Amino acid sequence: MMSTGGSRRHRHARLQAILAVAAIATAVALPVVLISVGGGVSSHELADLQDAGYQVVVSAAGLHGIANAHSLEEQILTIGSVAAASPVLSVAIDAFPGGGGASPVLAEGVIPGEFGPTLGPAESGLFPLPLPLGDPTDRAHYDHGTYAGPATYDVLVSSPFAQAFHVGTGDTLALGPTSNSSDSVVYDVTGTFGVPPTALGPTGAFAVILPLSDLQVMTGYANETSAPVTDAADTLEVAVVPSATTQPGVISSVRNQIQALVPYYGVSSLSQEAQQLEAASAVLTGFYLALSSVGLSVGLVFLALVLVRRVESERRSIGIRRAIGQPGRSIAFAVITDGVVLAASGAAVGVLTGFLMVEALATWGTSTVQEAAQLAVFVPVTLAELAAGIIVLSLLAGGWASRTALRIDLAEALR
Repeated sequence: MMSTGGSRRHRHARLQAILAVAAIATAVALPVVLISVGGGVSSHELADLQDAGYQVVVSAAGLHGIANAHSLEEQILTIGSVAAASPVLSVAIDAFPGGGGASPVLAEGVIPGEFGPTLGPAESGLFPLPLPLGDPTDRAHYDHGTYAGPATYDVLVSSPFAQAFHVGTGDTLALGPTSNSSDSVVYDVTGTFGVPPTALGPTGAFAVILPLSDLQVMTGYANETSAPVTDAADTLEVAVVPSATTQPGVISSVRNQIQALVPYYGVSSLSQEAQQLEAASAVLTGFYLALSSVGLSVGLVFLALVLVRRVESERRSIGIRRAIGQPGRSIAFAVITDGVVLAASGAAVGVLTGFLMVEALATWGTSTVQEAAQLAVFVPVTLAELAAGIIVLSLLAGGWASRTALRIDLAEALR
């Protein structure tokens, strides 16, 4: 009977230990997933900002809200330390490959000579530079705002579009603002460019690049009275000379001078955006930890209860050890050590579980979830700090249980 009872107690103790480890692991897995995925996405965005070829960006409210883009580009180029100013207009249009039906594409109108210098190292290798789009300044067709000059009618097509419709350099491609082919204009394909997953996004895989003035005339964003603004663009990206790219003071001065030119537009530097992103990332990390604190609290309370239950089940053994002269600190140390071992085991299992959960999301989640999970970054120092925090907090649970052990009445325990 004693053997059966002892075996039962051991099984029960093992089950309690497993449940304690599982509770801690579950509480740790959540912050591992949140911090690794959230931190990975933030790091990716920061890397994109750091790798961008431009340092200042001008934006405006509304759709295609920057007016007089050609004139503004000329004014910005007169500012000291400015190397390039690239207005960009993005509009969905229709292409008619091979004279067939309409295929929606994302068209980007640029000033060919200014677009290249604003590309980052990762993007510049995707484009044939200088862009083979005729007039590099786009001034001939623009003709001081009259748009009466000769147009080049050159276009670059994205590699996915070129492969899907068998379009290559030297071919012609009809482009129009609507699916009505009678409104289209025939362009000469002068090259192709690559589209990485993070450049224009999935919907921009079918894309074309053409001179800014050509796209403005085609879509009515030139000087037509029906357009919200004349000579429209969505953004204007400004690159400084290489010697100034690492000088925040120079970049700030350029930003301030541009802001003086366009007081009603938004003008921001990438360094500002990076600081804002880092601040937002820190806030999110704090939120993730606060959200996870509930689970961690439950796990640690459960660990404390398990340790107290162990002390209760070993009451007689503890009484005997104290009766034969074993110091109380030795008994307390043993209880606290049990808590540390259980907490460390739970933390290790939780980190592994969180890693496997992220991998599962990156493999079997929806496309958006997969994209975020694939950017996850597991920082060893952060994971070690999380595990160390759990172990330190487990000392509280062990201290509570050891206090219970030291308050056991010897006479009652040995009865």
